[in-house]
Amino acid sequence: MTSTDLDDRYGAPSAWRTRALLGVVVVMVAAFLGWLGWTIWSQSTPQVTSDLLGWHVTDEHAATATVQVRLTDEDVRATCTLRAYAEDHSVVGELSFTPDASGRTDQTVRTEREATSVELIGCTAPGQNRPR
Repeated sequence: MTSTDLDDRYGAPSAWRTRALLGVVVVMVAAFLGWLGWTIWSQSTPQVTSDLLGWHVTDEHAATATVQVRLTDEDVRATCTLRAYAEDHSVVGELSFTPDASGRTDQTVRTEREATSVELIGCTAPGQNRPR
């Protein structure tokens, strides 16, 4: 059997249907690539980022951490969280603070007992729920 026999028997596919399907596929691929580009850009340009530069235990009930905070705009209202841990890895103190502006800041975390480490959980801003 040749293809002309099948076309005679079942009918040939119409040209408009092939072009319509191709058009729908092109639109769907373009929409997906647009969404992917937007997602990559929005996740790679956060409003606030932070780094823990260092920490030291001040006394039995306090630990001081030095944090570097970078804001993309002066109007961003960020909230940063520090957490202090004891030798047995239990949380002994936590501090949430709002940085005034971009730059280095020292923050003191009050603790229940002596801390052995301080962790920067990160900073968030409105619309940025993942701490960075």
